[in-house]
Amino acid sequence: MNNHEFEQFVHDNGKDILRFCRMLCNDGEAGDELYQDTMLKLLVKRQRLDSQQNVKNYALSVSTLLWKNKKKKYANRNRLVPIDSMDRMELEENLYMADTSAASPESRILRENEKSAVQQTVAKLSEKYRIPILLYYSADMSIQEIADFLQIPGGTVKSRMSKAKCLLKKELEALGYDR
Repeated sequence: MNNHEFEQFVHDNGKDILRFCRMLCNDGEAGDELYQDTMLKLLVKRQRLDSQQNVKNYALSVSTLLWKNKKKKYANRNRLVPIDSMDRMELEENLYMADTSAASPESRILRENEKSAVQQTVAKLSEKYRIPILLYYSADMSIQEIADFLQIPGGTVKSRMSKAKCLLKKELEALGYDR
């Protein structure tokens, strides 16, 4: 992969990878750091990357492996200073929505509270269930892509996602959300 192809890859897939990193870490700063580490590792290895292959999956696997290596460090940061999982992109989206929508302030606050509750509930899931959910919803990967990425059968991905959704539903209903 040459420099131009790498720049195009970052332009096309950077937001998905950044979103995945932030959600995986459940912390905007740690997610940004993980994203930078991932891109640095890809940049160093760009000559060995084949743009015809699925580089996005490789980048996501690099970020997952880097995250697992730094997991204890990020856990300590989150325990010492809990940070909302809303990242800058979501903040910009909310500011844009506030300018363009006629929604009342109350409905926006309720929607933000609901979104925060869902994100916190997802963050509480075990790694086994959280990673497929994050890959599916934040990185826009299909079930088969997730199966290939995690090196497990597609049926296992489906069952983990189903179990995760059941756990999320149960937890959110306990918090008073009925959707």
